Amino acid sequence: MRVVLDTSVLVAAWRSRNGASFALLQELRLGSFEIAVSVPLVLEYEDVLLRFLPPGLSVSDVGYFVDYLCQVAVRQSIFFLWRPFLRDPKDDMVVEVAVAARCTGIVTHNIRDFQRIESLGLRLFTPGEFLMSIGERS
Repeated sequence: MRVVLDTSVLVAAWRSRNGASFALLQELRLGSFEIAVSVPLVLEYEDVLLRFLPPGLSVSDVGYFVDYLCQVAVRQSIFFLWRPFLRDPKDDMVVEVAVAARCTGIVTHNIRDFQRIESLGLRLFTPGEFLMSIGERS
């Protein structure tokens, strides 16, 4: 199964080792599913993670983490834009990657921001729901 991770999931995992967001990244490391990224999305990941830099972590740590995500992700070029689709252009960027990479859906904490994606054939998951869908959490 292939999905796009919204930045809200990465921030939650970055800030705490407890919870579904961190568990999701552990499952990614084990190869339980795939993620897709684009260059603009990776730049957004980096920007947001740097804004939420927890004590004890450095700018270099953000770089290593983003590099890891790029290493394990399916890198998707975007050849079309249908903005605006959602209210936030940064959310549109997530949807564009999901459609172009033929993802199953998007994993986010911000469910309300992505309500219209079902019309594009994409599913919407919270981190906990996605973990259950891949059978790693009951």
